Amino acid sequence: MKAAVFCTCKGGLNLLDNEIIIGLDIGTTSTKAVAFGPQGRIRGIHSVDYPLIYPRSLWVEQDPESLFQATITAIREVMRRSGAAANELIGIGISSAMHSLIVLDRSNKPITRSMIWADNRSTGQVKRLKEELEGEQIYLRTGTPMHPMSPLSKILWLKEEDPSCYEQAGKFIGIKEYILFRLFDRFVMDCSLASATGLFNLQKFGWDEDVLELLGIREEQLPVLVPTTEILNGLNPIWAERMGISMDTPFVIGASDGVLANLGVGAIGAGELAVTIGTSGAIRMMSDTAITDSFGRTFCYALNEQRWVIGGATSNGGIVLNWLRDKLASAEWEEAARLGADIYELMIQSADRVSSGADGLLLLPFLSGERAPYWNASARGVFFGLNLQHKREHLIRAGLEGVIYSILSVGEALQEIAGPAREIRASGGFAKSPIWRQMLSDMLGRELLVPESHEASALGAAIVAMQALGHISSMDEARDWIHIAGRHEPCLDRHAIYSELFAIYTRLYERLEPEFNHISRFQERNRI
Repeated sequence: MKAAVFCTCKGGLNLLDNEIIIGLDIGTTSTKAVAFGPQGRIRGIHSVDYPLIYPRSLWVEQDPESLFQATITAIREVMRRSGAAANELIGIGISSAMHSLIVLDRSNKPITRSMIWADNRSTGQVKRLKEELEGEQIYLRTGTPMHPMSPLSKILWLKEEDPSCYEQAGKFIGIKEYILFRLFDRFVMDCSLASATGLFNLQKFGWDEDVLELLGIREEQLPVLVPTTEILNGLNPIWAERMGISMDTPFVIGASDGVLANLGVGAIGAGELAVTIGTSGAIRMMSDTAITDSFGRTFCYALNEQRWVIGGATSNGGIVLNWLRDKLASAEWEEAARLGADIYELMIQSADRVSSGADGLLLLPFLSGERAPYWNASARGVFFGLNLQHKREHLIRAGLEGVIYSILSVGEALQEIAGPAREIRASGGFAKSPIWRQMLSDMLGRELLVPESHEASALGAAIVAMQALGHISSMDEARDWIHIAGRHEPCLDRHAIYSELFAIYTRLYERLEPEFNHISRFQERNRI
């Protein structure tokens, strides 16, 4: 399979035949390193998985040391798989999941695990932010919706619920910043990740003084802000040796995974929409100005001072498929083991035997609350329309469709504030499935473009690194690098079915919203 092309460059410098650049993608459930060669040829991929930790109801954490070691292993193994020598690696660009928070003490030792985007412990603080503490104004200044995912609400939770930890805090950082501190002994944060914290003022392009005052923290307790093209040198020689690279290898700090996914699929112009479904889901569009929504439904995050990404992230993407696998797919487990096949592929094939709309079965897929467009951590999953004729494959299809309904609900809000999409591109794990991609095309009623490389965030990180290191003059050159491997045309009959069901999906959420609050409180009391 061809990969995205690095240099049909307009004046840029191509990689030599033996050179590589690595895109490192630090994700929710794994860290992946991808080595790209000339013309964007993928020379090697290595992924290291790690578990999520659920110490209490609503808490979702990661062990920072596990992610650091995953980074070391992923880079070492991708170097081995690429066959490149250390002096043939020109640099490493970094992508990272957003919204994580790690507290370090005054000797720079972690005193918490990493609280990730799925952590909902600060639900009460978010409620107060919205009702009492000018949460709407904070959103309009920072572009980060009021939701427990944000470091803003997590720090407020620490202040109110864990004052001992709060008082010991020397630094508040995220997982990328922790890894870079271990590698380079510097506390720096790219403006892209910073713009997703709820602490960053979009207009001032710096930390928001009023938010810091609300939290009772000082700017010195946060990392130093740097552009996404910041080059880090002086790699710790111990870690360089363990990764099998030179200590002189430049690292480019990069940006957040969502922003870089747009870059990696070539959705960087006006009206170019990117849909990503991995562990979670997102739909995003780039803009040359910062745009927020008067209803607070969408985010606005920076790539740099001239380019912004607006859109919304859902909490329930591939994790819905994981849940269906664990609870319903015993037959597929057995068949996958017998055939040496991929269980997800078998599940999706079984769902494809069911007609569009799952014969009137809907899933509101809020298994871990919901982010955009509702920003409701109390939302819960609901199967609706279940009858005696429905089988296991109907539930699986309803799950796949429910994930896309949630994307569609964000897309409607996004296009209200940013205008209609003229082109839609797909990325993430779901983009490997032609069946799931066709569902998306049918629901949208639009043509769907599928880039050749599914490693969009890693590719976006490599693109930023290429610019920072002088191998291209502008990220806009990436337009010529992304080759389209496939297209899906919508079936209008199926689109009509999905449109009718989506209207029911939307009304269901509206009518169940008060009950979500009641059931989530019940679950919290009973530690479910």
